[in-house]
Amino acid sequence: MPLDHRGQRHAATTKLPLAVIRQIGHNSSLLLMASGKIVVCGAGGFIGGHLVGDLLRQGRKVRAVDVKSLDEWFQLFPESENLQLDLQERKNCERAVADVDLVYNLAADMGGMGFIESNKALCMLSVLINTHLVMAAKDAGVDRFFYASSACAYAADKQTDPNVTALKEEDAYPAMPEDGYGWEKLFSERMCRHFREDFGLTTRVARYHNVYGPHGTYDGGREKAPAAICRKVIEAKLSGKHEIEIWGDGKQTRSFMWIDDCVKGTQMIMNGDYVDPLNLGSSELVTINHLVDIVEEIAGVKLKRRYNLAAPKGVNGRNSDNTLIRKLFGWEPSTRLRDGLDQTYRWIYDQMAPASPVRSPRLAAPMPR
Repeated sequence: MPLDHRGQRHAATTKLPLAVIRQIGHNSSLLLMASGKIVVCGAGGFIGGHLVGDLLRQGRKVRAVDVKSLDEWFQLFPESENLQLDLQERKNCERAVADVDLVYNLAADMGGMGFIESNKALCMLSVLINTHLVMAAKDAGVDRFFYASSACAYAADKQTDPNVTALKEEDAYPAMPEDGYGWEKLFSERMCRHFREDFGLTTRVARYHNVYGPHGTYDGGREKAPAAICRKVIEAKLSGKHEIEIWGDGKQTRSFMWIDDCVKGTQMIMNGDYVDPLNLGSSELVTINHLVDIVEEIAGVKLKRRYNLAAPKGVNGRNSDNTLIRKLFGWEPSTRLRDGLDQTYRWIYDQMAPASPVRSPRLAAPMPR
Protein backbone atom coordinates (compact mmCIF):
# COMPACT_ATOMS: atom_id res chain seq x y z
CA MET A 1 0.00 0.00 0.00
CA PRO A 2 1.17 3.57 -0.61
CA LEU A 3 2.29 5.84 2.22
CA ASP A 4 0.50 9.07 3.02
CA HIS A 5 2.32 12.29 3.97
CA ARG A 6 2.61 11.08 7.58
CA GLY A 7 4.12 7.74 6.58
CA GLN A 8 0.94 5.80 7.37
CA ARG A 9 -0.25 3.08 5.00
CA HIS A 10 -3.70 3.14 3.43
CA ALA A 11 -5.42 1.68 0.40
CA ALA A 12 -5.36 3.66 -2.84
CA THR A 13 -8.62 5.54 -3.19
CA THR A 14 -10.06 8.50 -5.05
CA LYS A 15 -11.23 10.05 -1.75
CA LEU A 16 -8.40 11.57 0.27
CA PRO A 17 -8.16 12.30 4.01
CA LEU A 18 -8.58 15.99 4.82
CA ALA A 19 -4.97 16.23 6.02
CA VAL A 20 -3.71 14.96 2.66
CA ILE A 21 -5.99 17.35 0.78
CA ARG A 22 -4.62 20.25 2.80
CA GLN A 23 -1.08 19.09 2.06
CA ILE A 24 -1.83 19.16 -1.67
CA GLY A 25 -2.67 22.82 -1.25
CA HIS A 26 0.89 23.45 -0.04
CA ASN A 27 2.78 20.92 -2.18
CA SER A 28 1.56 20.57 -5.74
CA SER A 29 4.05 17.77 -6.36
CA LEU A 30 2.27 15.46 -3.91
CA LEU A 31 0.67 12.66 -5.93
CA LEU A 32 -3.04 12.13 -5.63
CA MET A 33 -3.42 8.67 -4.13
CA ALA A 34 -5.87 7.28 -6.63
CA SER A 35 -5.79 4.56 -9.24
CA GLY A 36 -7.30 4.40 -12.70
CA LYS A 37 -7.83 6.84 -15.52
CA ILE A 38 -9.07 10.42 -15.37
CA VAL A 39 -10.97 12.18 -18.14
CA VAL A 40 -10.69 15.95 -18.56
CA CYS A 41 -13.52 17.32 -20.69
CA GLY A 42 -12.68 20.65 -22.28
CA ALA A 43 -9.00 19.66 -22.32
CA GLY A 44 -8.29 21.75 -25.41
CA GLY A 45 -9.20 24.91 -23.55
CA PHE A 46 -7.22 27.14 -21.23
CA ILE A 47 -7.94 25.64 -17.79
CA GLY A 48 -8.38 22.12 -19.15
CA GLY A 49 -4.96 22.14 -20.77
CA HIS A 50 -3.26 23.20 -17.56
CA LEU A 51 -5.18 20.56 -15.59
CA VAL A 52 -4.15 17.80 -17.99
CA GLY A 53 -0.52 18.88 -17.72
CA ASP A 54 -0.60 18.87 -13.92
CA LEU A 55 -2.25 15.43 -13.75
CA LEU A 56 0.33 14.01 -16.14
CA ARG A 57 3.15 15.43 -14.02
CA GLN A 58 1.66 13.48 -11.12
CA GLY A 59 1.96 10.29 -13.18
CA ARG A 60 -1.78 9.95 -13.73
CA LYS A 61 -3.40 8.28 -16.73
CA VAL A 62 -5.41 10.94 -18.55
CA ARG A 63 -7.96 10.96 -21.34
CA ALA A 64 -8.25 14.46 -22.79
CA VAL A 65 -11.43 15.39 -24.70
CA ASP A 66 -12.48 18.54 -26.56
CA VAL A 67 -14.77 19.47 -29.46
CA LYS A 68 -12.00 21.40 -31.22
CA SER A 69 -9.65 19.70 -33.66
CA LEU A 70 -6.38 18.72 -32.01
CA ASP A 71 -4.39 21.41 -33.82
CA GLU A 72 -6.60 24.04 -32.15
CA TRP A 73 -5.98 22.87 -28.58
CA PHE A 74 -4.07 25.36 -26.46
CA GLN A 75 -1.90 22.57 -25.08
CA LEU A 76 -1.61 19.05 -26.50
CA PHE A 77 0.22 16.39 -24.50
CA PRO A 78 1.38 13.24 -26.33
CA GLU A 79 1.27 11.30 -23.04
CA SER A 80 -2.52 11.60 -22.76
CA GLU A 81 -5.21 9.87 -24.79
CA ASN A 82 -6.49 12.77 -26.90
CA LEU A 83 -9.97 12.62 -28.41
CA GLN A 84 -11.96 15.10 -30.49
CA LEU A 85 -15.59 14.62 -29.44
CA ASP A 86 -18.69 16.82 -29.38
CA LEU A 87 -19.89 16.28 -25.82
CA GLN A 88 -23.31 17.74 -26.52
CA GLU A 89 -24.01 14.26 -27.95
CA ARG A 90 -24.88 11.52 -25.44
CA LYS A 91 -22.98 8.78 -27.30
CA ASN A 92 -19.80 10.84 -27.22
CA CYS A 93 -20.16 11.39 -23.48
CA GLU A 94 -20.47 7.63 -23.02
CA ARG A 95 -17.24 7.16 -24.95
CA ALA A 96 -15.50 9.89 -22.96
CA VAL A 97 -16.28 8.40 -19.53
CA ALA A 98 -15.84 4.73 -20.39
CA ASP A 99 -13.42 2.97 -18.03
CA VAL A 100 -12.48 6.08 -16.05
CA ASP A 101 -12.61 6.74 -12.32
CA LEU A 102 -12.75 10.54 -12.25
CA VAL A 103 -14.51 12.98 -14.57
CA TYR A 104 -13.54 16.67 -14.71
CA ASN A 105 -16.10 18.61 -16.73
CA LEU A 106 -14.61 21.92 -17.82
CA ALA A 107 -16.27 21.84 -21.26
CA ALA A 108 -18.49 24.77 -22.24
CA ASP A 109 -19.12 27.21 -25.07
CA MET A 110 -18.01 30.39 -23.37
CA GLY A 111 -15.69 33.37 -23.40
CA GLY A 112 -15.30 36.84 -21.96
CA MET A 113 -18.10 39.32 -21.35
CA GLY A 114 -18.27 40.36 -24.99
CA PHE A 115 -18.96 36.77 -26.02
CA ILE A 116 -21.41 35.72 -23.31
CA GLU A 117 -23.54 38.86 -23.66
CA SER A 118 -23.88 38.27 -27.41
CA ASN A 119 -24.27 34.48 -27.43
CA LYS A 120 -26.73 33.63 -24.68
CA ALA A 121 -28.32 30.72 -26.55
CA LEU A 122 -24.95 29.14 -27.36
CA CYS A 123 -23.94 29.44 -23.72
CA MET A 124 -27.22 27.85 -22.61
CA LEU A 125 -26.68 24.90 -24.97
CA SER A 126 -23.69 23.88 -22.86
CA VAL A 127 -26.31 22.43 -20.52
CA LEU A 128 -26.40 19.48 -22.92
CA ILE A 129 -22.74 18.74 -22.17
CA ASN A 130 -23.10 18.49 -18.42
CA THR A 131 -26.48 16.74 -18.59
CA HIS A 132 -25.24 14.03 -20.92
CA LEU A 133 -21.97 13.69 -19.03
CA VAL A 134 -23.63 13.13 -15.63
CA MET A 135 -26.01 10.61 -17.23
CA ALA A 136 -23.10 8.76 -18.81
CA ALA A 137 -21.04 8.96 -15.61
CA LYS A 138 -23.88 7.51 -13.56
CA ASP A 139 -24.33 4.63 -15.99
CA ALA A 140 -20.57 3.99 -16.16
CA GLY A 141 -20.22 3.90 -12.38
CA VAL A 142 -17.48 6.55 -12.16
CA ASP A 143 -16.16 7.35 -8.70
CA ARG A 144 -16.36 11.14 -8.80
CA PHE A 145 -17.62 13.89 -11.10
CA PHE A 146 -16.38 17.50 -10.99
CA TYR A 147 -18.30 20.37 -12.57
CA ALA A 148 -16.65 23.72 -13.29
CA SER A 149 -19.24 26.37 -12.49
CA SER A 150 -18.73 30.13 -12.44
CA ALA A 151 -19.17 33.22 -10.31
CA CYS A 152 -21.65 34.24 -13.02
CA ALA A 153 -24.07 31.96 -11.17
CA TYR A 154 -24.39 34.58 -8.42
CA ALA A 155 -27.42 36.85 -8.13
CA ALA A 156 -26.92 40.04 -10.12
CA ASP A 157 -28.55 42.27 -7.48
CA LYS A 158 -25.63 41.51 -5.15
CA GLN A 159 -23.12 42.84 -7.71
CA THR A 160 -24.39 46.33 -8.49
CA ASP A 161 -21.78 48.30 -6.50
CA PRO A 162 -18.04 48.43 -7.38
CA ASN A 163 -17.42 48.54 -3.61
CA VAL A 164 -18.83 45.03 -3.52
CA THR A 165 -19.28 42.82 -0.49
CA ALA A 166 -17.47 39.58 -1.34
CA LEU A 167 -19.84 36.87 -2.52
CA LYS A 168 -20.54 33.94 -0.21
CA GLU A 169 -21.70 30.60 -1.57
CA GLU A 170 -25.27 31.14 -0.34
CA ASP A 171 -25.54 34.38 -2.33
CA ALA A 172 -26.50 32.43 -5.45
CA TYR A 173 -30.07 32.29 -4.12
CA PRO A 174 -32.68 33.70 -4.59
CA ALA A 175 -31.54 33.03 -8.15
CA MET A 176 -30.88 35.84 -10.62
CA PRO A 177 -27.62 34.86 -12.34
CA GLU A 178 -25.91 36.25 -15.44
CA ASP A 179 -28.39 35.88 -18.28
CA GLY A 180 -27.64 32.87 -20.48
CA TYR A 181 -24.22 31.71 -19.28
CA GLY A 182 -24.98 32.11 -15.56
CA TRP A 183 -28.32 30.32 -15.82
CA GLU A 184 -26.65 27.35 -17.52
CA LYS A 185 -24.09 27.19 -14.72
CA LEU A 186 -26.70 27.35 -11.97
CA PHE A 187 -28.91 24.74 -13.65
CA SER A 188 -25.96 22.38 -14.10
CA GLU A 189 -24.98 22.82 -10.46
CA ARG A 190 -28.47 21.64 -9.51
CA MET A 191 -28.23 18.75 -11.94
CA CYS A 192 -25.07 17.58 -10.18
CA ARG A 193 -26.75 17.92 -6.80
CA HIS A 194 -29.78 15.87 -7.79
CA PHE A 195 -27.72 13.15 -9.46
CA ARG A 196 -25.83 12.89 -6.17
CA GLU A 197 -29.04 12.82 -4.10
CA ASP A 198 -31.12 10.59 -6.36
CA PHE A 199 -28.55 8.27 -7.94
CA GLY A 200 -25.56 8.31 -5.60
CA LEU A 201 -23.14 9.87 -8.10
CA THR A 202 -20.44 11.64 -6.08
CA THR A 203 -20.29 15.17 -7.46
CA ARG A 204 -18.21 18.22 -6.66
CA VAL A 205 -18.69 21.80 -7.90
CA ALA A 206 -16.37 24.82 -7.92
CA ARG A 207 -17.45 28.34 -8.83
CA TYR A 208 -14.49 29.79 -10.73
CA HIS A 209 -13.78 33.52 -10.39
CA ASN A 210 -12.00 34.93 -13.48
CA VAL A 211 -9.06 32.63 -14.20
CA TYR A 212 -6.04 33.97 -16.11
CA GLY A 213 -2.57 32.89 -17.20
CA PRO A 214 -0.56 31.76 -20.24
CA HIS A 215 -1.72 29.24 -22.88
CA GLY A 216 -5.18 30.74 -23.24
CA THR A 217 -7.31 32.95 -25.47
CA TYR A 218 -6.14 36.54 -25.81
CA ASP A 219 -7.89 37.65 -29.01
CA GLY A 220 -10.83 36.81 -31.22
CA GLY A 221 -13.64 37.86 -28.88
CA ARG A 222 -13.59 35.06 -26.30
CA GLU A 223 -10.74 36.42 -24.19
CA LYS A 224 -11.26 37.68 -20.65
CA ALA A 225 -10.14 40.96 -19.15
CA PRO A 226 -6.53 40.17 -18.08
CA ALA A 227 -5.63 38.65 -21.47
CA ALA A 228 -7.52 41.38 -23.36
CA ILE A 229 -5.74 44.15 -21.47
CA CYS A 230 -2.36 42.49 -22.01
CA ARG A 231 -3.08 42.20 -25.75
CA LYS A 232 -4.21 45.82 -26.06
CA VAL A 233 -1.16 47.12 -24.21
CA ILE A 234 1.13 44.99 -26.38
CA GLU A 235 -0.62 46.21 -29.55
CA ALA A 236 -0.12 49.79 -28.43
CA LYS A 237 3.53 49.18 -27.61
CA LEU A 238 4.32 47.39 -30.87
CA SER A 239 2.44 49.89 -33.05
CA GLY A 240 3.67 53.01 -31.27
CA LYS A 241 0.08 54.25 -31.00
CA HIS A 242 -0.11 54.72 -27.24
CA GLU A 243 -3.86 54.46 -26.73
CA ILE A 244 -6.09 51.81 -25.20
CA GLU A 245 -9.84 51.25 -25.29
CA ILE A 246 -11.39 50.19 -21.99
CA TRP A 247 -14.87 48.71 -21.86
CA GLY A 248 -17.03 50.59 -19.39
CA ASP A 249 -15.75 53.37 -17.14
CA GLY A 250 -12.92 51.27 -15.72
CA LYS A 251 -14.32 51.55 -12.20
CA GLN A 252 -15.93 48.11 -12.21
CA THR A 253 -14.20 45.72 -9.80
CA ARG A 254 -13.15 42.08 -10.10
CA SER A 255 -10.81 39.51 -8.64
CA PHE A 256 -8.58 37.39 -10.90
CA MET A 257 -7.22 33.92 -10.09
CA TRP A 258 -3.85 32.67 -11.31
CA ILE A 259 -4.16 29.43 -13.30
CA ASP A 260 -1.91 27.34 -11.02
CA ASP A 261 -4.10 28.23 -8.03
CA CYS A 262 -7.15 27.21 -10.06
CA VAL A 263 -5.68 23.81 -10.96
CA LYS A 264 -4.60 23.14 -7.39
CA GLY A 265 -7.95 24.18 -5.93
CA THR A 266 -9.89 22.18 -8.51
CA GLN A 267 -8.18 18.95 -7.45
CA MET A 268 -8.57 19.74 -3.76
CA ILE A 269 -12.31 20.25 -4.20
CA MET A 270 -12.65 17.11 -6.34
CA ASN A 271 -11.02 14.97 -3.66
CA GLY A 272 -12.56 16.70 -0.66
CA ASP A 273 -15.66 15.92 1.36
CA TYR A 274 -17.64 19.12 0.74
CA VAL A 275 -20.62 18.37 -1.50
CA ASP A 276 -22.04 21.83 -2.28
CA PRO A 277 -20.72 24.48 -4.71
CA LEU A 278 -17.60 26.17 -3.39
CA ASN A 279 -15.94 29.46 -4.37
CA LEU A 280 -12.60 29.09 -6.12
CA GLY A 281 -11.13 32.52 -6.69
CA SER A 282 -8.73 35.15 -5.45
CA SER A 283 -9.99 37.72 -2.96
CA GLU A 284 -7.60 40.43 -4.26
CA LEU A 285 -10.10 42.99 -5.53
CA VAL A 286 -9.03 45.47 -8.23
CA THR A 287 -10.70 47.93 -10.58
CA ILE A 288 -10.26 47.48 -14.31
CA ASN A 289 -8.39 50.78 -14.28
CA HIS A 290 -5.90 49.35 -11.79
CA LEU A 291 -5.59 46.20 -13.89
CA VAL A 292 -4.50 48.46 -16.76
CA ASP A 293 -2.10 50.26 -14.41
CA ILE A 294 -0.38 46.97 -13.57
CA VAL A 295 -0.02 45.86 -17.18
CA GLU A 296 1.28 49.29 -18.21
CA GLU A 297 3.91 49.02 -15.47
CA ILE A 298 4.95 45.56 -16.67
CA ALA A 299 5.15 46.81 -20.27
CA GLY A 300 6.96 50.01 -19.38
CA VAL A 301 4.46 52.25 -21.18
CA LYS A 302 1.77 54.77 -20.30
CA LEU A 303 -1.30 54.89 -22.54
CA LYS A 304 -4.08 57.34 -23.22
CA ARG A 305 -7.33 55.73 -22.14
CA ARG A 306 -10.54 55.82 -24.15
CA TYR A 307 -13.61 54.54 -22.34
CA ASN A 308 -16.26 52.75 -24.40
CA LEU A 309 -19.37 53.10 -22.25
CA ALA A 310 -21.49 51.22 -24.81
CA ALA A 311 -19.36 48.06 -24.67
CA PRO A 312 -20.31 45.03 -22.54
CA LYS A 313 -18.85 45.40 -19.05
CA GLY A 314 -20.76 42.89 -16.91
CA VAL A 315 -21.67 43.54 -13.29
CA ASN A 316 -20.27 46.56 -11.45
CA GLY A 317 -18.50 44.58 -8.76
CA ARG A 318 -17.61 40.97 -7.95
CA ASN A 319 -15.26 39.37 -5.46
CA SER A 320 -14.83 35.95 -3.87
CA ASP A 321 -15.51 35.38 -0.18
CA ASN A 322 -12.98 32.66 0.72
CA THR A 323 -14.09 32.05 4.29
CA LEU A 324 -15.45 28.59 3.53
CA ILE A 325 -12.55 27.26 1.43
CA ARG A 326 -10.09 28.43 4.11
CA LYS A 327 -12.14 26.64 6.76
CA LEU A 328 -12.37 23.41 4.77
CA PHE A 329 -8.86 23.20 3.32
CA GLY A 330 -6.71 25.70 5.19
CA TRP A 331 -5.90 27.25 1.81
CA GLU A 332 -7.11 29.79 -0.70
CA PRO A 333 -5.86 31.12 -4.08
CA SER A 334 -3.22 33.64 -3.10
CA THR A 335 -0.86 34.32 -6.04
CA ARG A 336 -0.45 38.09 -6.32
CA LEU A 337 -2.10 39.57 -9.38
CA ARG A 338 1.08 41.48 -10.26
CA ASP A 339 3.11 38.26 -10.29
CA GLY A 340 0.64 36.32 -12.42
CA LEU A 341 0.12 39.18 -14.87
CA ASP A 342 3.85 39.46 -15.40
CA GLN A 343 4.01 35.86 -16.65
CA THR A 344 0.78 36.22 -18.64
CA TYR A 345 1.96 39.41 -20.34
CA ARG A 346 5.29 37.87 -21.33
CA TRP A 347 3.63 34.78 -22.81
CA ILE A 348 1.16 36.85 -24.85
CA TYR A 349 3.96 39.19 -25.98
CA ASP A 350 5.92 36.18 -27.26
CA GLN A 351 2.88 35.13 -29.32
CA MET A 352 2.36 38.62 -30.78
CA ALA A 353 5.87 39.97 -31.31
CA PRO A 354 6.98 40.00 -34.98
CA ALA A 355 9.99 37.77 -34.23
CA SER A 356 7.89 35.18 -32.41
CA PRO A 357 7.39 31.70 -33.92
CA VAL A 358 4.20 30.77 -35.76
CA ARG A 359 1.40 30.51 -33.21
CA SER A 360 -0.30 27.35 -34.47
CA PRO A 361 1.93 24.57 -33.06
CA ARG A 362 0.66 23.84 -29.54
CA LEU A 363 2.29 20.48 -28.80
CA ALA A 364 3.34 20.67 -25.18
CA ALA A 365 6.75 19.56 -24.00
CA PRO A 366 6.95 15.92 -22.86
CA MET A 367 6.27 15.36 -19.18
CA PRO A 368 9.40 14.97 -17.02
CA ARG A 369 9.93 11.42 -15.81
